[in-house]
Amino acid sequence: MARIHSLTALVAVAALAGCSAIGSDEPAPSGSSGTVTLVTHDSFALSDGILADFEKQTGLHVAVVQPGDGGTLANQLVLTKDAPLGDLMYGVDNTFASRVVSEKVVAPTDTPDAYDGALVPVDYGDVCINVDHTWFSEHGLAEPVTLEDLTKPEYKDLLVVPDAVTSSPGLAFLLATIGAFGEDGWQAYWAALKANGLKVADGWSDAYTTDFSGGGGGGPRPIVLSYASSPPYTVPKGGTEPTTGALLDTCFRQTEYAGVLAGAANPAGAQKLLDFLLSDEVQDDIPVSMYMYPVSTTATLPDDWAAFAPLATHPFEVAPDDITKNRETWLSQWSDTVIG
Repeated sequence: MARIHSLTALVAVAALAGCSAIGSDEPAPSGSSGTVTLVTHDSFALSDGILADFEKQTGLHVAVVQPGDGGTLANQLVLTKDAPLGDLMYGVDNTFASRVVSEKVVAPTDTPDAYDGALVPVDYGDVCINVDHTWFSEHGLAEPVTLEDLTKPEYKDLLVVPDAVTSSPGLAFLLATIGAFGEDGWQAYWAALKANGLKVADGWSDAYTTDFSGGGGGGPRPIVLSYASSPPYTVPKGGTEPTTGALLDTCFRQTEYAGVLAGAANPAGAQKLLDFLLSDEVQDDIPVSMYMYPVSTTATLPDDWAAFAPLATHPFEVAPDDITKNRETWLSQWSDTVIG
């Protein structure tokens, strides 16, 4: 069955992601009997009734804590590792994973394919530049195609990206530019973006739903950093084509992980919730609720994804060891170059 969401639905999901708890207006604390607390980023959302199904199946109550975007999530998990914010972490990606593992934030696991024996992959997707087709058509301007195009004068004041320090998609885009231009060229590229009117938002939600002209909020900028899977959710009601598109020559592949927090008050409940994230019910829902590809090879993808949400053929890459070694330096250099 084709699943096509309107801009209104996209904004509604973003609003849901901002909630601090799901399952009750007054969630019990993590240590309470029968409660499992999920610590996740502010874009976490599942379709109505799915977490309720888990609660019904297990008798556990789910509380959700959302400290911010992916980068903020990783930082908070490290800062609170001696008094963890909850029981299960979901949403740290491959740009921040090594920090969480090296700080021993999560407990070891024997789950196959776990990152460094600790983090279990749940979903993945390509972080890419997106454009608003309608805006460019109305203004009679050709759309950009490559990273280099974004520095051209005709695209001045048109691009918004999330902060690389606080946002995992933002860091993923920084890594895309390092993969594209190398360690000797990426800073000059960002300096050129800044000179061309780049705007930096706090996180993905602000960039996409507020600043982006095609994200439902009527923002002024028609170029945004988002995902290759974002365009299907801009198909207008009654329409057959998305109003936005992803530039597949600008992408970095992101994998999101889950892990039981070391020192969790309810590790058994956390493991049950992690297993639930890998279940058919959740894996089938991830594309329609969080716009990511599920890791399950048997999950059902929306029919329109083949046409409107293909993955990049050749996403930019940076070796995991290089990310681990240089991440903090690169982020400091990025801040000096872009934020000043």
